[in-house]
Amino acid sequence: MPDVGEGLTEAEILTWYVRPGDPVTDGQTVCEVETAKATVELPIPYTGVVRELLAAERTTVEVGSVIITVAEAAEEAAPPGGFGQEGAPPQRQPVLVGYGVSEAPARRRARTAAVSAPRPGNTPGGARPLAKPPVRKLAKDLGVDLRVVIPSGPGGTITRDDVHAALPPASAPEPAGQDPTAPSPVPPAAPAGRSGPDTAARETRLPVTGVRKATARAMVASAFTAPHATEFVTVDVTRTMKLLDRLKRDEEMAGVRVGPLLLVAKALLVAIARNPHINAAWDEAAQEIVLKHYVNLGIAAATPRGLLVPNIKDAQAKTLPELARALEELVRTAREGATAPAALRGGTVTITNIGVFGVDTGTPILNPGESAILAVGAIRKRPWVHRGTVRPRQVTTLALSFDHRLVDGELGSKVLADTAAILEDPNRLITWS
Repeated sequence: MPDVGEGLTEAEILTWYVRPGDPVTDGQTVCEVETAKATVELPIPYTGVVRELLAAERTTVEVGSVIITVAEAAEEAAPPGGFGQEGAPPQRQPVLVGYGVSEAPARRRARTAAVSAPRPGNTPGGARPLAKPPVRKLAKDLGVDLRVVIPSGPGGTITRDDVHAALPPASAPEPAGQDPTAPSPVPPAAPAGRSGPDTAARETRLPVTGVRKATARAMVASAFTAPHATEFVTVDVTRTMKLLDRLKRDEEMAGVRVGPLLLVAKALLVAIARNPHINAAWDEAAQEIVLKHYVNLGIAAATPRGLLVPNIKDAQAKTLPELARALEELVRTAREGATAPAALRGGTVTITNIGVFGVDTGTPILNPGESAILAVGAIRKRPWVHRGTVRPRQVTTLALSFDHRLVDGELGSKVLADTAAILEDPNRLITWS
């Protein structure tokens, strides 16, 4: 098991795409693993025949441990276990240790589909069935082998309906409207103090692994390491919303999604440029503040695997169309479970858009190593005093949490006020840039 991310010590085997006896070629994907940061695919660095799988699916293994052995052509006659008749090991036991990983599974799937879509219900041994991570999870939960599922999606992709169609009659899907990937519903609680052998039927225990486990550790470490301070401002964003309507018709923005988050990100980047000392980190060992002359802008994304915060590298240097495309790509790959580990490292400042859930505001917790995080609330029509009269205006609330060791109240207030001022009057994007 290679280190598929910076400093990670373990990973969970999600799915094996090969079995003992299957032929493999150098570079072929043999399994998918989940780490604390991302789901990635592991290629095999040898050509031969799979001898053994040494780690079962849904088990966590340490980095550096052997998870698969491959026999070369001369070794194929040796019995499983890696030893010949004399009990001596073969001359070579190829293992996947320290080898690279694929950080673009979605692109490989697309190429595979374009070259040769799998035949219905007959995926060849060693070939990977085409399905997105949520569909793979559904199949795993329902006990469906994706290699025998008949695909109906574009390019031979397996869909949720395909997985349900592969179920035997006794395993009918969940009722309409219910998420089949969600935990089993918990029956109504019994009267206080009651306990007995039916406890397991009234409770569901979910193992804390992968992203959820890493998020919990990071949030606890952040909350009890960096002294948080949070400030709020409510702002009229009517003119920003009108600008968005114009941008959607702009030829330069053709083909990309244009939403409020784009202009919030641009406003925050301009505010950081005007107040650069907020883009920093606290070095506890050296007792120094590290000023960063680049902004790796994190965007909190809710995914089927939990909360991920991939970041846009050097966001401060991007034009508005470039920033829009980067945001779109970031969100798409996160939802597909294809975020590369590198995209989850090195963030400096983060935005969390809680408004998409209908929430007005909150007190966001810093990502470890970052100096600030901006929460954006829902944009609603509210009665607002505009030019001396009360009118319905588009209004939102911003909340900025910052590390009070390196960001004092004045600096935090300036960044939040500048961000709000730009969203109130987006002409400042020109005059302040």
